[in-house]
Amino acid sequence: MKEASCRKCRRVNQKLFLKGERCFTPKCAMVKKPYPPGLHGKRRRNISEFGAQLAEKQKLCQIYNLRERQFERYLNMASKERGIIGNNLLKNLELRLDNFIFRLGWAESRKKARQIVNHGQILVNGKKTDIPSFKLSKGDVVTIKRGKENSVLFKDLKTKLKKYKTPDWILLDLDKLEGKVKSLPTQEDAGVSVDIQMVVEYYSR
Repeated sequence: MKEASCRKCRRVNQKLFLKGERCFTPKCAMVKKPYPPGLHGKRRRNISEFGAQLAEKQKLCQIYNLRERQFERYLNMASKERGIIGNNLLKNLELRLDNFIFRLGWAESRKKARQIVNHGQILVNGKKTDIPSFKLSKGDVVTIKRGKENSVLFKDLKTKLKKYKTPDWILLDLDKLEGKVKSLPTQEDAGVSVDIQMVVEYYSR
């Protein structure tokens, strides 16, 4: 059984912004119940080094909406590339097509961004791409399929985007509703509150 989004945030004691706009309101579970779920949630817990590493790994999986096997593939990919493994890992996660849609502000959560991609609403360099894990490269251009701009999935999108600031590595053309990978994202660009080194250490046991 899948764990409810709000419980995931409470379990890692941090907002993961899994429910879009709700996360910015008083209805957010982390505002109403800022402690782990369960009968003994309010008790202080002594966490081992292994437990802390596991918690950081789970947090990152939940942020990017990935299953364990998917996440392991990204870590293996990162370890084979030049540079620091943690930086490579975050770069590759940020370059996922579903994450890019989320970063563009076209979806209120990565989960919804994945649905948009799965439904065939997105073009990459003019070609329909319905694979959420599709890895983008520098210079790639992402657009909404012609005729779908006014669908329910993108309701009032241009109005919402006027108040939204995209990350520095992304170039957004508001008039064309077109996003471009201006540069490769860095660890700072990812802006996730995760100790990435602990994640790497968890898998190097």
